[in-house]
Amino acid sequence: MKIEVYCTLEEVKRFLIESTCKNKLPPKYAGDKRYLFERRQEIGRVYVEAEYKRDVEKIEDITVIEVQNVLGITYRSRSGRTNLIWRQIYGELGKLEGEASGNTIVNLLEAGIRNIRVVKEDGK
Repeated sequence: MKIEVYCTLEEVKRFLIESTCKNKLPPKYAGDKRYLFERRQEIGRVYVEAEYKRDVEKIEDITVIEVQNVLGITYRSRSGRTNLIWRQIYGELGKLEGEASGNTIVNLLEAGIRNIRVVKEDGK
């Protein structure tokens, strides 16, 4: 289903951790606003666009990056059923939109992202 929701960068980070690396990412990075992560392979890709970013540490298939002023984040699930883009609107607030699976909706809710608007359901 196609969704859109306004949410903060921190909420998107919590969603990405829940969806991709909950058991891999050390707590020192998870709780620090300066750090995000990327997964650079084509399947299950997480890409961060920021004014400044620097690789900090590689943990399995995750690359921890230090960032400043995040402009956008692209997420594609390993299954390929979810393809989301978050774009900064102002400061830490942005808009997340794209195709989302049922599992992704659960992970968004777990991350504290509410008021998800379904724009178009599959097959309708």
